[in-house]
Amino acid sequence: MYAAGHLAEHPAGTWIDGTLVSRAPGRVEVDVFDRLPTPWGLVRSGVAPDHPQKKDVAGVFEEIATRDGVRLIGNVEVGRDVTADELAQWYHAVVYAVGAREGRRLDVPGAELAGSCTAHDLVAWYNGHPDFAAAGPVLSGERAVVIGNGNVALDVARVLSMSPEDAARTDIAVHAEDALRASAIREVVIVGRRGPEQAAFTNPELEELMALDMVDIIVDGAEFPTDESPATTAAGARRKRLLAELLARQPRGLPRRIRLMFGHNPSRIIGAEFVTAIELTSTSGHTTVLDAGLVVAAIGYASVAIPGLPFNDVAKVIPSSAGRVDGLAGIYVTGWIKRGPSGVIGTNKWCARQTVGALFDDVNDGLIARRHPLSHAEVLETLTCRGASPVLWNQWRTIDAHERAQGMASQRPRLKVTSRHELLELAHG
Repeated sequence: MYAAGHLAEHPAGTWIDGTLVSRAPGRVEVDVFDRLPTPWGLVRSGVAPDHPQKKDVAGVFEEIATRDGVRLIGNVEVGRDVTADELAQWYHAVVYAVGAREGRRLDVPGAELAGSCTAHDLVAWYNGHPDFAAAGPVLSGERAVVIGNGNVALDVARVLSMSPEDAARTDIAVHAEDALRASAIREVVIVGRRGPEQAAFTNPELEELMALDMVDIIVDGAEFPTDESPATTAAGARRKRLLAELLARQPRGLPRRIRLMFGHNPSRIIGAEFVTAIELTSTSGHTTVLDAGLVVAAIGYASVAIPGLPFNDVAKVIPSSAGRVDGLAGIYVTGWIKRGPSGVIGTNKWCARQTVGALFDDVNDGLIARRHPLSHAEVLETLTCRGASPVLWNQWRTIDAHERAQGMASQRPRLKVTSRHELLELAHG
């Protein structure tokens, strides 16, 4: 959506270094394809349900989606409904902003057991992603272990520790709310391989964790190595203050707890068919075995290859330079498929600006082939003739209004429809 916004530039121009600059070489029409019937990507399916303020950026995307020349076309997947070669012929230029669709799995014995999953899959499940709604985790064990200590790991720990009453005030998927209501989990252990000063989570996320009313936050001093050198930045000093406060805390005897464990790596997951425990090895070589019914790998996301486009299997990105896909004129990338899964939602704004800037430069330099693209009507006719069921902007608004109305009836932001079949029924009447 940021790429679409830069392409279909606001009449006032684009902010660059504190100045409004008009960069578009002329009127630009943009078709935004999405493989799901619902737009906004991770804003809908990746942001934690108890972080509604982070979803406010959807308002920015809505403004972009209603600009002259911008059209949303949902429920169309490259490789299923259209090929990359066809898109290259249908349009003057194509920008791929497909993100990272998989979670990185643990590379240890037992990672294939039931009860071992990635944070990507778990987050998609509790956020109601249609591809993951029917395949949720079993929450029958008293302890869950999360490997990794970035912001996603903290999100997972908070959601797994959430009370049913708190969950009912969010837009969490109903199937996840029901599972949390019946959950036996009483402790979530967040395991990081390095010390707390090197942890990937941000200070605000740690502060939010420490502010939870109904969850004890616990750390064992023996497993809490700290860097004694003075902090060199304000953020580093703040991190040290938070860690000192956390270390000094006494458990309050609350029914649920989150335990921070630093300086450990998973060495194997134990169980016959289902996870029953996990073995951790400390940096000093000491081994600890924790009983667990759920192990979540929160060690990053990974992009997947798109048929017909080059792909770097090691970096998990489409190789490019300043957004230009290597060896393919008129084909561009932005977001995680361009630079890897890093940064926050807003990071994609400057990333898209760089890519669209390169695209505009190529137009001005005559480097993009002067194709004769299909009209919008021809694109839709071609897709529907081959059996696709595109979801357009007004049809998404019907879904959106339905979810909001259902949510209002139960005093929550929205009640998500999580079945692709039901989403398409709502869209197409």
